[in-house]
Amino acid sequence: MDRIVGIETEYGCLLSEEEPHVNSELWPAKHIEYASPECLHLHDLVTYELAGDDLLQSSLVALGAEGHVSFIKNNVDHHTGATFGCHENYLMKREAQFTPPILGTLLTFLATRQIFTGAGRVGQSNPLAFDFEPPQPEAQINFQLSQRADHIVNDIYQWVQFNRAIINARDEPLADYRKYRRLHLLIGDSNMSPFATALKIGTTACVLSLLEDGRLPRDLVLADAVQSTRDISRDPTQRWIVHLENGKTIGAIDVQWEFHRLAQKYLRNRSAETDWLLESWSFVLEALDKNPQSLIGGVDWITKRWLLETFMESEKLKWDDSWLQSIDLEYHNIDPGRGLFFGVTAGKRIAEWNNSVRRPRATRSPPLNTRALGRAHAVAFFQKCDFPYVINWDSIACDSRDFLVMGDPFETYYEEVDRFLAKPRSPGTPMEE
Repeated sequence: MDRIVGIETEYGCLLSEEEPHVNSELWPAKHIEYASPECLHLHDLVTYELAGDDLLQSSLVALGAEGHVSFIKNNVDHHTGATFGCHENYLMKREAQFTPPILGTLLTFLATRQIFTGAGRVGQSNPLAFDFEPPQPEAQINFQLSQRADHIVNDIYQWVQFNRAIINARDEPLADYRKYRRLHLLIGDSNMSPFATALKIGTTACVLSLLEDGRLPRDLVLADAVQSTRDISRDPTQRWIVHLENGKTIGAIDVQWEFHRLAQKYLRNRSAETDWLLESWSFVLEALDKNPQSLIGGVDWITKRWLLETFMESEKLKWDDSWLQSIDLEYHNIDPGRGLFFGVTAGKRIAEWNNSVRRPRATRSPPLNTRALGRAHAVAFFQKCDFPYVINWDSIACDSRDFLVMGDPFETYYEEVDRFLAKPRSPGTPMEE
């Protein structure tokens, strides 16, 4: 991977039914959000995404609340119908072309990648669209691939609070705007499997490299990306057929193979990490077609469905039993002692990756090759003194007159931050509003 990436994860918070009001004042918001630092390597990105889980769980332990409070890394509330996100951020060259055909092809990739990135969910949601038209009656859906698919009502849009889009069009690079733009994606599910997170981020980064190099496939634009996203997620036959703008139809696996073919042709041997990603991508596409069970522990929707069906058979339950919604949630519990995902045994390839990216020190040590290093240096400094300060993604300010701009996320800025912090200052000077 040769670009800066980051993930924002919103967590649900559950209080136990036995003690519904214990420490409730500690949780003023409906969800808590964690943002990973800027990462340049896929392995680092997955590691620092997991660090958010570790930080939250260790906080519960420190508060003595782990017995009756749980953080859930999922995207839906079965009781209220609310959704919360897992937003992906990819730094791109400012000169990258986003013509309608290019955007349409990118949307095709994003709509179909859920066949290996979806977290799976029991049931369905029928959210209101931006124009508040009431949803039409729909057939009952027992299980679907994606948690976010039902909540996406537009393909590209800037203001997304009530009109969630696959791509957020807001131009906010958090870097030098003359050189970069930031692609902000809202379509992704929160993954419990680190292998699934790697596929989600790695394959998307490969497609964006093809986009920047003018190598995207031709004539692969969906007739309706939003409807296709929902159709794939809800298809019980798992054929995942989508309609193209040119009137043809194609399966989601074949769409992914076409993107993989071009990535293999133009990106292979760029790095060992890219080669691992390309091999894992083909492994998953082959397994989806021939042996989905081999992806247990690696693809979340397959893992979750297997757990649910095993439990249903054991307890003689049907899909409409509310017990299954509780199991759905517990799959996403980030507590290793309680979350159902952690009890799953994956195959060798998947297990090796899942184990390799869990590094406890990531909660305290930043990536060493992005500006997260310099920013972390500033955080450590200001924690030990009483200077007023503001730290943003791309700048550091101390008192009302002194600030450091960090416009290039590929630079560490460690020495620049060190010199900035070494300047003499009077403690306690208030920051101007």
